[in-house]
Amino acid sequence: MTTNTIVADSLRARTRRKRFVTIRRHVILILTSFLMMYPVIWWVGASFKTTPELTQPTLFPERLVWENYTLGWQVSARHSFTRFYINSIYIGALIVVGSVFTASLVGYAFGRIRFRFRAFFFSIVLLTLMLPPQVLLVPQYILWNQFGFINSFVPLVLPSFFGGSPFFIFLLVQFIRGIPKDLDEAAKIEGCSTYGIYARIIMPLIVPALVTVGVFAFVWSWDNFFGHLLYLTSATRYTVPLGLRMFIDQFEIQWGRLLAMSLVSIMPPALVFLLAQKHFVEGIATTGLKG
Repeated sequence: MTTNTIVADSLRARTRRKRFVTIRRHVILILTSFLMMYPVIWWVGASFKTTPELTQPTLFPERLVWENYTLGWQVSARHSFTRFYINSIYIGALIVVGSVFTASLVGYAFGRIRFRFRAFFFSIVLLTLMLPPQVLLVPQYILWNQFGFINSFVPLVLPSFFGGSPFFIFLLVQFIRGIPKDLDEAAKIEGCSTYGIYARIIMPLIVPALVTVGVFAFVWSWDNFFGHLLYLTSATRYTVPLGLRMFIDQFEIQWGRLLAMSLVSIMPPALVFLLAQKHFVEGIATTGLKG
């Protein structure tokens, strides 16, 4: 047996081992993905079932009940999910605008501007991350009630225009600190002001982090069932989570319609995430890692 033959056999054996490892890895990933996706697959199938069929151990019914979607959209005689979606999107859009703008301003101040007690105030911001939100429920509700803002969108939207979430501020501060300060100094030499540096230098460079903040703000707003339940009392101001609760408040729960509308309700945040996925992943992966 020649040397070339031995080398060729070795290469073929190595190729077979690599192919076997690749196939095994893909099989494991496919099985794991199926196990993780099984509840979603069952959810999709259950949204086309009648209530008696939900007890049957099948993924999909023999006949797809499309009425769960058409009749479920009109949750009552006077209210439909059209109004609920408009309210949710309106609240989410305002929260995204407020969070992105004000959190970037506060993050820029903590990350770039030197002022007295900067470390102390930033520590206070970080300490609020450790404060359970349940502690603030009662004083916040009393405050908004005294202002006369109950049954309005103000308690849900206004806080985002004053810095937003402490997590957003921390995220942007870490991202801004990774931007070389030489850019600021060069801008100052050219006569750029502090706000000019913020608008022309910092903002274009932190777009991935801003997209991350926007995605988080929209998804958290969309899923904020308890906050909406606490401050919104009129059905005309209900959002999608409160609209889903109306199915449970009925005398007879239509589980097929509830599952159908809950499946539809996750489409907007899922679409937002898919559209912003590239910048979102980049913002999470690079935050605090730049030199």
